Amino acid sequence: MISLHTSPLAALGGRETGGMNVYVREIATQLGASGVEVDVFTRRCDPELPAVTSIAPRARLIQVDAGPASLVEKEELHAFVTPFADGVEAFRTAEGIEYDLIHSHYWLSADAGDDLAARWDVPHAAMFHTLGDVKLRARASERESEVRLETERRLVHALDRVVAATEHERQLLRQIYRVPFSRIAVIPLGVDLDQFSPIPHEDRAAVRQRLGLPEDERIVLAIGRIEPLKGLDVLIQSLSAMSDRDRVGLYIIGGDERARPELDRLAAIARTFGVQDHVHFLGARPHEDLPDYYRAADVVAVPSFYESFGLVAVEAMASGVPVVASRVGGLASTVVDGRTGYLIAWRCPEPFAEKFDLLFANEELRRALGASARRRMEESYSWSGVADSVAALYEDLLDEHARPAEASAAS
Repeated sequence: MISLHTSPLAALGGRETGGMNVYVREIATQLGASGVEVDVFTRRCDPELPAVTSIAPRARLIQVDAGPASLVEKEELHAFVTPFADGVEAFRTAEGIEYDLIHSHYWLSADAGDDLAARWDVPHAAMFHTLGDVKLRARASERESEVRLETERRLVHALDRVVAATEHERQLLRQIYRVPFSRIAVIPLGVDLDQFSPIPHEDRAAVRQRLGLPEDERIVLAIGRIEPLKGLDVLIQSLSAMSDRDRVGLYIIGGDERARPELDRLAAIARTFGVQDHVHFLGARPHEDLPDYYRAADVVAVPSFYESFGLVAVEAMASGVPVVASRVGGLASTVVDGRTGYLIAWRCPEPFAEKFDLLFANEELRRALGASARRRMEESYSWSGVADSVAALYEDLLDEHARPAEASAAS
């Protein structure tokens, strides 16, 4: 597996960390448990990190030297794709390993994987997680480099299989990039149903006390990278549009030192709309702490302009918490409107405010939606089931790859 720009073991909530990190870590762990040997390659950004780290039994993380051993802006990383691929090959040669298949994550990884797949003559699957052209359509003010756009347009046709998280993404790949349906595999992300699980309502006060949150507050929780595409400005403005915002608190988890300009912008918006006392920026939190934050919340909001899947929504629903989310991308598939929460068709504050008012005024409805959300997650979103689908895809790709060689040998 290749995760060039971000390590699956990195703390979540930073500028380059999120659902993709969880996906890579969990799939590597589950595949290892099923007997597949998995090496995950990432670019070294810290000189103190060991060259090889165990993720789980039969799954390990390898740091590859490519460019400076420090944080580099994602927009500048394409210059290191070829040195990265060379570093992976050097590790493979030194270890005497023959890899059977490459699974890349994000366009930078897929570009390096394309190089390696040609060198090794092995099948190559990739999950882009986000696509530049789709982001530009979702929000006109987004900026994407021509290098990224051109590379993605090439790679989607070079790969043996593109992995899409939802049927909606599969349709976009067909409509925008003209990728044949036969070369797209739809495999959702998953959730740890043991880690993210509901608690009895009466236990929530203890969780809030442990987290230092007010016990009598009505809490809206938002989690993710702090960037304009996440729509947090819309969410902050929605507080001012609520008919009753007494004892309502919006708690935002995410952000690192590089997110400071956006955090300052969001704080200014809160002041402009007079809700600064209701908005709390908690910074990044370790992934293992997130279940308690979900359990402490009354509602989880995902106001993004674009989400290829929406892992935060899935984790919230697994925790028995209703979700109010934008009707975009994968969120339209994971959140069932009126059953596990609500989907907002228009990216403006008032519809979010209306649903918050409704949920806070009706505790029975809130609990019913949360219970329904948990049942939905149990039906379709276990990581073990997702990993089984990934493993089945690998088997298909290996079989397809072997057929030309068999045909040639027979002739």
